[in-house]
Amino acid sequence: MAAPITAETFRRLMAPFEPFETKPHLAVGVSGGGDSMALALLGDAWARARGGRVTALGVDHGLRPGSAAETDQVAGWLAARGIAYQRLAWVGPKPDTGIQDAARQARYRLLEDWCRRNDVLHLLIAHTIEDQAETLVIRLGRGSGPDGLAAMSAVRELDHCRLLRPLLGIGRAALRQHLDNLGQPWIEDPSNADPRFARPKLRRQMAGERGDDGLADPAKLAESARRYGLARIVLERETDRLLARTCRFDGAGFASVELAGLTGAMEDLAVRALGRVLSAVGGLAFPPRRARVERLLGELAAGGDAAPGFTLGRCQIAVAGRRIDFFRERRNAPEWVVHLPGERLAWDRRFEVAFGQRPETAGPGLGLRALAPDDWQTIQDERPALAEARPMPLAALWGLPALADDHGIFAVPHLKYVRDNGSPVEDDPAGREKGSASGLNLVRFRPATAASAAGFQVA
Repeated sequence: MAAPITAETFRRLMAPFEPFETKPHLAVGVSGGGDSMALALLGDAWARARGGRVTALGVDHGLRPGSAAETDQVAGWLAARGIAYQRLAWVGPKPDTGIQDAARQARYRLLEDWCRRNDVLHLLIAHTIEDQAETLVIRLGRGSGPDGLAAMSAVRELDHCRLLRPLLGIGRAALRQHLDNLGQPWIEDPSNADPRFARPKLRRQMAGERGDDGLADPAKLAESARRYGLARIVLERETDRLLARTCRFDGAGFASVELAGLTGAMEDLAVRALGRVLSAVGGLAFPPRRARVERLLGELAAGGDAAPGFTLGRCQIAVAGRRIDFFRERRNAPEWVVHLPGERLAWDRRFEVAFGQRPETAGPGLGLRALAPDDWQTIQDERPALAEARPMPLAALWGLPALADDHGIFAVPHLKYVRDNGSPVEDDPAGREKGSASGLNLVRFRPATAASAAGFQVA
């Protein structure tokens, strides 16, 4: 029988994530399974000892009968212990293939959005030492490099909160023993035993192969992931230094990299740096496949100029003398977004945008979309002086956030342009426009995947 986890053990597990605010409010993702139920109870005791509280968040994916009843059951269990519970539903069409991956993405999107709307800074997820081991094996089978084999980071900085995994070093048996000691039941998700999915299949294989040699011992596999994680931390820091020396980002969402500094660096660091720049400028969740980035680096190192139309990772790439320029490519632009005063959004996964009051001079159909070549022609015709003083390369214009109505382009903050307004839009260093003539209170380059972020953290 496994020794149950204690409140003191959990306190030590939470210590690396400090500091927390006074009276911390924690969100905990709770499916009703043994791992997440244990985390909810442990997190609740930890928060109460500091004058804080926990809100448990359950996601109903609507993928099987009875899922709504299960969320009701979990809500009742937690209510009996004084823990608040919020049910979040994944609505809309579901894909025919890749359903687990789509469900995972929807789950994190719903959890983070709840944290944003409720000003909660910390989202706890109940991944365990077995989850870490399984992630390592799955990625090994897919041919992942050192970064992938580091498996899951103990901390992820999301746009609106921190995702914390305090149980990565704890086994499932200890968590279930904790629940047994408290007399707390849990739900066994049948999808965890569904042989159609990779993780249940892997769990059965690992259980069958585990022997005295520890070949499939989750603790030893997780330790391997931790060592890869330590190596990843070193490489990330060196990549940060390389980007600091060679790369410059512009507030309009494009970047320039010093060619000699990049191609003269160690190959692995150069590939990492290129991937980060592509992710930030292209608004990607993850860098392009390493093989493609390596091919791009090879062309640059060989001295070949990338043609103006060459693209990778939603970026247009061009060599200009001693530098490489990266611009957001024109295709795959985000869909039009209606102007809703007070609404805030991450547009194109690259810009933080806040709508102001609707301008009196705007026509019907006002909304946000990407600047197009025809728009630039309109601006040049209306404001020749602005066209002559264009503050950025032409390739950087396409894809800038712009307001338009039924009459055409209305405002482009990065160009300080508002239609039928003789004076330019003034802005302050924080990017907040003074006045509401443009209809936008904030437009700031803030890519979802920053070129230099918080970095990997081992458990």
